[in-house]
Amino acid sequence: MYLAELLDHTGLDVLGHLDRQVAVPVIDGLQAQGDLIVVPQEMTGVDARGWRSLPDEGIELVRGEDGNNPHTLVADHGSCRLTTWVSDPENLAIAVVRNALPVYLVHPEHGATGIAPGCWVVRRQREAGFGFRKAILVAD
Repeated sequence: MYLAELLDHTGLDVLGHLDRQVAVPVIDGLQAQGDLIVVPQEMTGVDARGWRSLPDEGIELVRGEDGNNPHTLVADHGSCRLTTWVSDPENLAIAVVRNALPVYLVHPEHGATGIAPGCWVVRRQREAGFGFRKAILVAD
């Protein structure tokens, strides 16, 4: 799928500097988009419950530090279930996603990335802190 097709299908948009004729990669493994990282669930200690269907309009998983530039998860109707009721020992998980078809993370500055079918934990990224600050969340 090309970025232009995905944007037409979802009604979302990206900034003008991005090439809309680029093919959106669908990745079957670890991937990052800005301040989010997508990890196969079996690689984490994350437990999940309270599953629901992804709404047709998608869902904003997180917004940037200044309230702009949301990371929005979108999928074809009925192909994805998710939950935000997660138990994560590292307190970084935002959602767990189960998808039968590729789902897409869309971001105004980064464009889009596809997530291959599977079960995935979407987490915030963190970086090592200094001194008494042990870890700092990455802000996009």
